[in-house]
Amino acid sequence: MKILPIFQKEKKTGLRFEHHHGSDLFLSISITNFFVFFLFFFLFIRLFQLTIVKGSYYARLSEENRIRELIIEPLRGKIVDRKNLMIANNLPVNTSKNSRRLPSNRLYLAGEQTVPIVGYRQIADPADLKNDRCFYSLQLGDKVGKKGVEKLYDCDLRGRSGKKLIEVDAQGNYLKTLSIIPPIEGKTIQLALDLELQQKAYQLLEGKKGAVIAVKPQTGELLILASTPSYNPQLFENGNEEMIKKIINDENKPLFNRGTEGIYPPGSIFKLVLAAGALEEKIINEKSQVEDTGIIQAGPLSFGNWYYLQYGKTEGMVNVVKAIQRSNDIFFYKTGEELGPEKIKFWAEKFGFGKESGFGLGEATGLIPSPFWKAETLHERWYLGDSYNLSIGQGYVLVTPLQVTMATAAIANGGYLCQPQLTKVQSSPLRSSSYEGQAKLKTQSCKKISVSNKTLGLIQEGMKLACSPGGTGWPLFNFKVQSSKFKVEEIQTACKTGTAESHAESKMPHAWFTVYAPADKPEIALTVLLEEAGQGSDIAGPIAKEILKTYFERKE
Repeated sequence: MKILPIFQKEKKTGLRFEHHHGSDLFLSISITNFFVFFLFFFLFIRLFQLTIVKGSYYARLSEENRIRELIIEPLRGKIVDRKNLMIANNLPVNTSKNSRRLPSNRLYLAGEQTVPIVGYRQIADPADLKNDRCFYSLQLGDKVGKKGVEKLYDCDLRGRSGKKLIEVDAQGNYLKTLSIIPPIEGKTIQLALDLELQQKAYQLLEGKKGAVIAVKPQTGELLILASTPSYNPQLFENGNEEMIKKIINDENKPLFNRGTEGIYPPGSIFKLVLAAGALEEKIINEKSQVEDTGIIQAGPLSFGNWYYLQYGKTEGMVNVVKAIQRSNDIFFYKTGEELGPEKIKFWAEKFGFGKESGFGLGEATGLIPSPFWKAETLHERWYLGDSYNLSIGQGYVLVTPLQVTMATAAIANGGYLCQPQLTKVQSSPLRSSSYEGQAKLKTQSCKKISVSNKTLGLIQEGMKLACSPGGTGWPLFNFKVQSSKFKVEEIQTACKTGTAESHAESKMPHAWFTVYAPADKPEIALTVLLEEAGQGSDIAGPIAKEILKTYFERKE
């Protein structure tokens, strides 16, 4: 058999092996070249984008990764008392550290003694960040004032954060400090508070539920704002969550400021307002007298005078001065009946009761009831017994210790109702050289009540007699202080006691004592309240006496 050549059947089969093999190879090479070209083109475009188009951006990003910006917290503004004694200060910032935030820690030097007025701060929450309107804006992680002066003056106290620029390696390790932009310290706030008196008040209140408030009658400057039980603001500053939770859940409510937020029936202290209203409305005058019968009736109900109920005695004919001196209930029952609940409410509000003072810290409005209020709230009519209760500060009437203090100050200073002042009032020596000049120091925050000097004089006389032998304020009878090493001085005070029934389980009354001194040229007006403690003169009076003793005996 003859062997044919390999490609002899080309024409029959239509195959040309050599030609087909070359075509596939060319196609493969073409595709490969295309993909290589496309890859290099993509890499070129990407390189062009990275180096030319976004070169500066990535260079800056690289620089930022190399350089870190650390926040230096500013020193918060100091808080000092009226004599520049330190209340709140700061630990210095340690700028040698290289953490993301270099903190400044707040130090509350008087702690729980001053927290009712100073307050505390915590890490700003989302609402704080959103609503911030201060010149130096809050940043994430900043602390912000949450209560008291820390909250009210937060913008001034805050200051501006500084920056520390450092260089780090690829692993984030510190290499060197490039620059430091120092923070700006917050402003110092000088309070009207008298730290020595504040500490004395706290010491006398410790272990009790109560409040002490004192002001300068001429200006409304708050010398004392003490409330117990209290708490240490340093726990909030340091973020001690366990202790903070314990404070919040404490049944004694240490976060509750009893001086401004607590509302209580004022008891007989309210008689001062009733006397002013009745005198101004010509219901009574200095010669008007009411016979003390010991007990009077209002329908089926009996209303007695405290002196008769405790000792079985009556006091004969009583005028307004004696009624204040002896806190005679019968006189004020009958006077209140004639004055009427609407007028009582009108004059109570003139002296600041039933509304906020607007001085900046949290405060309650209290309540001065009326027939309309009772009908709208309790759906009941107003009875004569309601008027009797209102006339002696019982029943539905509720006030704060702050309101009582400012009303007392208004009687002391000649009829000016002042807004409480948290910060020290700067005055000219010429203007403050006389008592009359001092009364005009803060006219913008002290508004004249439309009450005559004659009316005020009668009330002042009754209050002087209340703190003299024969009155109800026995702890301040013949009040003497040691003004120097060898000299004892007697200071005439003017006061009003109050013992207000409470609805607590203990059935113990709230003890009130309000006073100003000296009676002729008042320098201080002071109110003491103790919850469920007993008689005002017995329990609150001695505390007031000790504070006044400290005030008048110390060396300026």
